[in-house]
Amino acid sequence: MSNEEFNRDQIRQMRLSYGQEGIGDLGSDPFAAFGNWLRQAHENPIIVEANAMVLSTVDSDSAVTTRTVLLKDISQGGFTFFTNYSSRKAHSIEINSQVSLLFPWYAMERQVAISGAAVKVSAQESEEYFATRPWSSQIGAWASHQSAALASRQELELRFNGAAQKWPEGSIVPCPPHWGGYRVTPLSIEFWQGRHSRMHDRLRYERANTGADWMIGRYYP
Repeated sequence: MSNEEFNRDQIRQMRLSYGQEGIGDLGSDPFAAFGNWLRQAHENPIIVEANAMVLSTVDSDSAVTTRTVLLKDISQGGFTFFTNYSSRKAHSIEINSQVSLLFPWYAMERQVAISGAAVKVSAQESEEYFATRPWSSQIGAWASHQSAALASRQELELRFNGAAQKWPEGSIVPCPPHWGGYRVTPLSIEFWQGRHSRMHDRLRYERANTGADWMIGRYYP
């Protein structure tokens, strides 16, 4: 069977019938609702890294780029992740702070889509979180020129080993000046629950600005 036949015939037959569970009343606070769903996803033994989220950004050429990052905080009215400030995602955010986040909890037939603006957190907040990271992750932050071209795997390992010699395990590794967090303050948070016959539930919280009240609406699947 050719790849073309596989794509045309077999992929079209890849489908599941979703369950009966729908979205009831999630309350007036989307952050509380998200926290409950995140906890349930974390407790689900099938889901790997429930805090993994797909981050989409737009660059100077209006090209959309997506990648997976890890949620590390829900506070101060936003969703926080950490990264290298020299990375492609960081350069895109500097050009256009509007981003989207997606939590795809397939095993629970759920997803949460978030849209808003990403802004750098304070250096103090970045340093406080960096100090809690495993030693190897701290060293990796110094070793990687994230998104830059890499000649070979050996080059990366040499940089890692060099940083490890400078800050041996057990020593205090300082937070790199090129590393830190972003907080995404949402204007839209949509909860999606898969249901039978593709009659899915979509419940969206929206507001005109960060100081406005949330408006809650249901939408056709």
